[in-house]
Amino acid sequence: MSSALRLRRHVMSSEFQRTKLQAMFEAFDADGNGYLEEADFVALADRWGRLPRVREGSELAARVDGVLKGWWQHLSETVDRDRDGRIDMDDLLAMVDLLPTVPEAVTATADTIFDAVDENADGRISREEHQRLVDTWHGRPVETGGAFDLLDQDTDGYLTRSEFAALWTQFWTSDDPAEPGNLMCGPIGAG
Repeated sequence: MSSALRLRRHVMSSEFQRTKLQAMFEAFDADGNGYLEEADFVALADRWGRLPRVREGSELAARVDGVLKGWWQHLSETVDRDRDGRIDMDDLLAMVDLLPTVPEAVTATADTIFDAVDENADGRISREEHQRLVDTWHGRPVETGGAFDLLDQDTDGYLTRSEFAALWTQFWTSDDPAEPGNLMCGPIGAG
């Protein structure tokens, strides 16, 4: 991923993407200092480690820890232009601009998050499990309103792994406000 990602440094993300991802930036910024730093991703991994399926010492716990801390590594190597170990919102958006070039990393993250929130391991995400995903990302309860109903396009009450991965990718890469995946991590502006 490294050399291909390092080529682009300018931010091309839209105002819609900025608005959508601002809440995620704030959720990741555990100490609230306005920057993402390695300690913020350690705190994020710890937060995800409290989920019932992510038992300490388990294979899933290692995957969750590796994926979340791995994104810090990608951010710091790719978009931390001044190499100060701090990522601002523009840096995060620069990384988002690069995500379409690394679909395998986005899908691997989606698979790991899916497994972490699929509490009963039935291979699908229920409304309650989706709520847990949103609350865990934000580090607090978040009112999601009818977000799940928009995500569940076939109205069967669940998101399959493939539906989840497609919606996850939409969340991180879409510039189209009409795409349902924009609600994957909660309503826009849920920060």
